[in-house]
Amino acid sequence: MNPSSNLFLIGPMGAGKTSIGRALAVRYGMPFVDLDHEIELRTGAAIPLIFELEQEAGFRRREAALLDECSARAGTVLATGGGVVLAEANRRLLAARGFVVYLQAQLDDQMERLARDRQRPLLAAPDRRERLDALNRERDPLYRALADLIVPGRRETVQSACERTAELIDAHWRRLAPTEVA
Repeated sequence: MNPSSNLFLIGPMGAGKTSIGRALAVRYGMPFVDLDHEIELRTGAAIPLIFELEQEAGFRRREAALLDECSARAGTVLATGGGVVLAEANRRLLAARGFVVYLQAQLDDQMERLARDRQRPLLAAPDRRERLDALNRERDPLYRALADLIVPGRRETVQSACERTAELIDAHWRRLAPTEVA
């Protein structure tokens, strides 16, 4: 158990981090931050444009800086981007500053959920299934090692996924008040 006032959601694209995160924030009466959305707000540019102009390395630098800032807030539900776990410094921040929930997703579910999505630069590949599978093989061990709780992916509504996730969180998370220190 990792006592914390923060709840951090990690996992692959299409796992529902944003949708479930918003619902969890309402349930727990906490502010919600989507890290990718926050990057777009701060830069005034869409993520595909950032990738185009600064490449993935430039995006990851921005992501790390904003993660440091957003994860330092107390009492927040934070949905991260799928690749945030690639940097060891990011993993250390997440582990130290929040209760980390890994939302898993099955490859078929990701393919279905992301079928119409053309905004994700890392999916701009001839074979999306192969690309998602490669990303999952690379990142799954990092997600698992970092997670305080792993929530298996299922085919279900966002509401059902949120309820199931909240039940698991409630059974494992010792939520601290934002003013408490672990």
